[in-house]
Amino acid sequence: MKKMIYYLEMSVLIALMISCKFTESDLKKETGDMKMKSKVLYEELLPDEFIERINACPIAYLPLGTMEWHGLHLPLGSDGLQSKGFFMALAEEVGGIVLPMLFLGPDGTVKELDLNEFSYIGMEYRSFEEGHLQQLEGNAYYVDQEVFIKMLESIMWSLSRTGFKIVVAHGHGPSNSAFHHSIEKLEKQFGLKLYDLGMIGLHGPQGIQTDHAAYSETSLMMRIRPELVDIGKITNDENMTGISGIDPRNRASYEEGDKIIAANLAIVSEKLKKDLSEMSWEKREIKHTHVKKIYRDQ
Repeated sequence: MKKMIYYLEMSVLIALMISCKFTESDLKKETGDMKMKSKVLYEELLPDEFIERINACPIAYLPLGTMEWHGLHLPLGSDGLQSKGFFMALAEEVGGIVLPMLFLGPDGTVKELDLNEFSYIGMEYRSFEEGHLQQLEGNAYYVDQEVFIKMLESIMWSLSRTGFKIVVAHGHGPSNSAFHHSIEKLEKQFGLKLYDLGMIGLHGPQGIQTDHAAYSETSLMMRIRPELVDIGKITNDENMTGISGIDPRNRASYEEGDKIIAANLAIVSEKLKKDLSEMSWEKREIKHTHVKKIYRDQ
């Protein structure tokens, strides 16, 4: 009976795949093929799991995200989703823990005096002709660079006291830049080794997030979260607002994203493993004394 049920279920599954013209490759594309073998997300770890991972590899990965227009075909959270996806794969390869993505970040601003000093942010003034600036729907990420650096200082302080020795951050371009230019100061201040992927990864079209919603970022999203990409929304030139870089319509693909991730994983993981081999760190444990009762029986 069990075998009969099994074969019946398999027959239904195969029939569904045939009717939908689904292949194994298509299934991987639909799921992103990014299933993790172990828990690597900070927010999901139990305390003992956290201790196990940080003792094995004291690296924190910080996705620098936004809620920002990335063309009609990509989700508003593309910056953080890409860096988070890459960092999850990196944590599987090297070890370490992936932090929750930030969604606030700096950017350039322009004000038009005839519109009550309204500020246009980032791609809002890069995507339109002078004198015709327009707001891009969904943009909700801007924070002054000084405030952003203060946020970074607080994050690095927290990570240092928690036991991390290396922090790798990457994502939104202006956030990368602010982080990069703060590295020397933050390293001295908190005793950490800091990197962005521009320092230890590949550059140009084969780097991680080296354009805006174009070939690189579209390919990465197709690889990491394919179910969130709708390339059909940019078939016409009139629908290409805010896309900067190589036209993604004929070049971007799951396979290209896979190549970009694999190439960067190889070079970045080698660098981080080398750093770890030259470091020593104190192992942490959960060992509390003099615990005060602050819970109630009812």
